[in-house]
Amino acid sequence: MSPRITLATAARVLTQLRHDPRTIALMLVVPSLLMTLLWWIYDGGVVFDRIGPALLAIFPFLVMFLVTSIATLRERTSGTLERLLSMPTGKLDFLLGYALAFGAVALLQALITATVALGLLDLDTAGPSWLLIAVAVFDALLGVALGLFVSAFASTEFQVVQFMPALIVPQFLLCGLLVPRDQLPAVLETISDVLPLSYAVDAMSEVQANTDPQVWGQIGVVVAFSVALLALGAATLRRRTP
Repeated sequence: MSPRITLATAARVLTQLRHDPRTIALMLVVPSLLMTLLWWIYDGGVVFDRIGPALLAIFPFLVMFLVTSIATLRERTSGTLERLLSMPTGKLDFLLGYALAFGAVALLQALITATVALGLLDLDTAGPSWLLIAVAVFDALLGVALGLFVSAFASTEFQVVQFMPALIVPQFLLCGLLVPRDQLPAVLETISDVLPLSYAVDAMSEVQANTDPQVWGQIGVVVAFSVALLALGAATLRRRTP
């Protein structure tokens, strides 16, 4: 792995994103719009305060998964990845460059979404705002890592979308948003214990409920999953889609 090549890859991805306003809008604006829609549905109040922090984890995770997986797939199907890997660029350089570029976007996304939720929508949380933003960034990075991993197994953009019912929807159902995880049937609770989004939502719930939240354990699990997914992505990444 070469830091210079990794940074060059990240710069190239950011340059491409700058010329794609629709993707920028999807990443930066849509999560805030979804939070605003949720606030409108519940007319603010206690329900929005209860589920809002959890959705600050889920929306960035979902959006970054979609954008990253499709963008990486296009690199392979267009032959860009094959040309890059014929040069000194390694698979890990490629994946880390993408992770770094989309990580920068994830930070901006989290800042915008949290600012809208806390400032304009008056989301009430007991914990510090900066910690809420930090958790949102790590959750978005988890979506980036999962998207990079999934792109190695898809041949078309439609196949990327097909992964959502298998990888995203079960995590949404079991993360504790709809039913507290300790109230799930024993088998489902066990499954939720090994899903990374559960820990992301747990961290957000901790920030929401406590003035001195202890979330570093949950963040550590999210980071560990992200690193593992990037490593698996590097091991399974193919130059060309058949």
